[in-house]
Amino acid sequence: MWVFGYGSLLWNPGFASEQSTIAILNGYHRSFCMRSIHHRGTPEAPGLVLALDERPGSACNGLALLVPTATRQQTLSYLRERELVSSAYVEKMLPITLADGRIVSALTYVVDPAHVQYCGNLTREEQAEIISRAVGDRGDNSEYLHNTARHLAEMGIFDPDLSLLSARVRALTR
Repeated sequence: MWVFGYGSLLWNPGFASEQSTIAILNGYHRSFCMRSIHHRGTPEAPGLVLALDERPGSACNGLALLVPTATRQQTLSYLRERELVSSAYVEKMLPITLADGRIVSALTYVVDPAHVQYCGNLTREEQAEIISRAVGDRGDNSEYLHNTARHLAEMGIFDPDLSLLSARVRALTR
């Protein structure tokens, strides 16, 4: 079982993998398009978390994690508890292309654009304002953004939107 990570799964997967490699998911882009009322915000002051938002012609670079056979069911249960906490994500098996060119099916969590937490039309400045203030049960929303941007850069994945957003949030929180 492959799992596709594009946000916090890059730096905090929470499960063991026997292999990891850069991968590409076509037809989706990484976006701060989901309000977080649990992990990085509250119902009264929502934060924002990354989601895969479907957009024809786009692609998202991320990390493919191969789950050991012996822990697949445990990992699936863990991921469902973590990612499906508010049903804003939809669990899908989608084709991803690994760095070596192989195409595999991966467990992927994408945003449901019909869900009340979806907010795909926020400007970068609106995102920065929200992220700079929000705090949830897993910490500051800005920490989530900065960790993700840093890990992408360390992996050699350039995400200009995340880099610009991270710089703006740093400026707002100084």
